[in-house]
Amino acid sequence: MTQETGGFAALDLNPNIVAAVLATGYEEPSAIQQQSIPIILAGHDMIGQAQTGTGKTAAFALPILNKIDVSKREPQALILAPTRELALQVATAFETYAKQMPGVNVVAVYGGAPMGPQLRAIRNGAQIVVATPGRLCDHLRRDEKVLSTVQYLVLDEADEMLKLGFMDDLEVIFDAIPATRQTVLFSATLPSSIRSIAERHLREPKHVKIQSKTQTVTAIDQAHLMVHADQKIPAVLRLLEVEEFDALIAFVRTKQATLDLAAALEAKGYKAAALNGDIAQNQRERVIDSLKDGRLDIVVATDVAARGLDVPRITHVFNVDMPYDPESYVHRIGRTGRAGRDGRALLLVTPRERRMLQVIERVTGQKVAEARLPNAQAVLDARIKKLTNSLAPLVAEAEASHGELFDRLTNDLGCSARALASALLRKATNGQALDLAAVEREQPLVPSFAPRGERTERSERGERPDRGDRERRAPLPLAEGRVRCRTALGARDGIAAKNLLGAILNEGGLARDAIGRIQVRDSFSLVELPEDGLEKLLSKLKDTRVAGKQLKLRRYRED
Repeated sequence: MTQETGGFAALDLNPNIVAAVLATGYEEPSAIQQQSIPIILAGHDMIGQAQTGTGKTAAFALPILNKIDVSKREPQALILAPTRELALQVATAFETYAKQMPGVNVVAVYGGAPMGPQLRAIRNGAQIVVATPGRLCDHLRRDEKVLSTVQYLVLDEADEMLKLGFMDDLEVIFDAIPATRQTVLFSATLPSSIRSIAERHLREPKHVKIQSKTQTVTAIDQAHLMVHADQKIPAVLRLLEVEEFDALIAFVRTKQATLDLAAALEAKGYKAAALNGDIAQNQRERVIDSLKDGRLDIVVATDVAARGLDVPRITHVFNVDMPYDPESYVHRIGRTGRAGRDGRALLLVTPRERRMLQVIERVTGQKVAEARLPNAQAVLDARIKKLTNSLAPLVAEAEASHGELFDRLTNDLGCSARALASALLRKATNGQALDLAAVEREQPLVPSFAPRGERTERSERGERPDRGDRERRAPLPLAEGRVRCRTALGARDGIAAKNLLGAILNEGGLARDAIGRIQVRDSFSLVELPEDGLEKLLSKLKDTRVAGKQLKLRRYRED
């Protein structure tokens, strides 16, 4: 292990965990990690006072993974988070750090998703359960012994849990897990309510306090765009049509993603190359030299592969995949705007990553403005502008050098000068769409959901709506001869009624008037279909995909 990676190796962690951490781009443990990991490994209860963005998820995830007994297929660690978004983020982090630990299973438990699969995942041996308190209590009401084997408990953002009214739920959970557990509590603040919990439920806890540093990146123009995960490459290609850049670095999380995006860029004619951990050092140096002297314009890199990359001509940074923490974001975008030059940083955000965007804004002390993908007209104008610029230097001399050939071709082909010029343009543009309707059809799918700040408190908690909300959102009455079917795809997946209608018409072979109302909700959709022949229709649609995801229509039981 090199000197550069010695920091994590010195923390007495399983080498497989260390390797997975280094693969994410972490180079040295943060302050919260350096102080917390030895305490948790030693088995002490702990109170950590730290802001989101200080690396605290790894501070508890790494030592807990180190303690897990993979041979035991039962819940061993419970992590409580205040919101669905944070629960998903923490679960993803555990899965990332456990990539080289076969047999480790993680389940995220939160409201707004079916309870059955969550409970089955716990019973089937998930060693790590990441949950919101409200939904976890729902599971405990079904099976009060489901957490009886938990040895490690983490309360993440405990102050936020209390603000959202989870005190009673927490007490239920404390009573449902063994008193002999190790308990770790993280909170940005320590009000009396948190201290009261610590006094009652933690045993001689060690205290760790980390001051969060605000990192500023004021010289760089920053913006974020909402996209679906499976639409990232089309979104990048769309943005590059209108962004005027000199050189650009695009950050992704995995080696495969560097290859996929670089290949897509090369196919569109860009001078691009991948840079990842599998690239030999001499090849890496050639790529960087090519970026410096203009033989390359775009490099697609992972955080690890981009270490030390400093190329003054980089004008743009695209965060195609969300960084793991705010510090990585700051390091990434700091590669542009050098030496007084203008710099621009764009961040692609999927619906599940909105919370990390808020963390980045808080840590950097800046708003990352929301931008939209360029519309068809903007893309068309940019394409015509590029074509005009490429032809402008040729026009002055072309007639003298190729005028006679042009006359001969029009004569031999028996066509007008306009027809020949149009044919040559088509050849020169290599089939690129240069009319508005065709460009419009290339538009990537963008998520449609309520803007930040418009969600109810209960939905932020990841819980079900109350009875009044359910009644207001009850399904509409059915027409005779129709049944209602449900799909787990909804507005947060970027689904609109027209997408579902088109898929069912195309794959199901139905007439338009055979399909009734389509109701698109946030996390699911309801479709009215003819009862006669329903099973045959659902069988036809079983492999149908909408927006890259399986439709999986099922008859909706309303009892």
